[in-house]
Amino acid sequence: MWGSRQDPTFVETLLPEHQGLIFVVDSNDRDRVFEARDELHRMLNEDELRDAVLLVFPNKQDLPNAINAAEITDKLGLHSLRQRHWFIQSTCATYGEGLYEGLDWLSNNIANKA
Repeated sequence: MWGSRQDPTFVETLLPEHQGLIFVVDSNDRDRVFEARDELHRMLNEDELRDAVLLVFPNKQDLPNAINAAEITDKLGLHSLRQRHWFIQSTCATYGEGLYEGLDWLSNNIANKA
């Protein structure tokens, strides 16, 4: 996980207008997925992010033991986010797989909110 508790200004710096949040999960780190869930929900409870759309990138999907997107969805509790527009896009940042699709979704959904 990046930013957040270690750098409380991270979200504010990255998203000054608070329209969207990109949350990257290491799909190969099964031991920390619940820590990632707790951090995600903590961030989403911030007043500044209450209206932000959420894009989740489960990264490292190219690795043989990676948690798939459906399981990440369950483990992060994304279905409980009933009042928030969210999308999960499997990625492999090393090869650029899934990045453009996720960013397209994000930009389209931010534009539709305007």
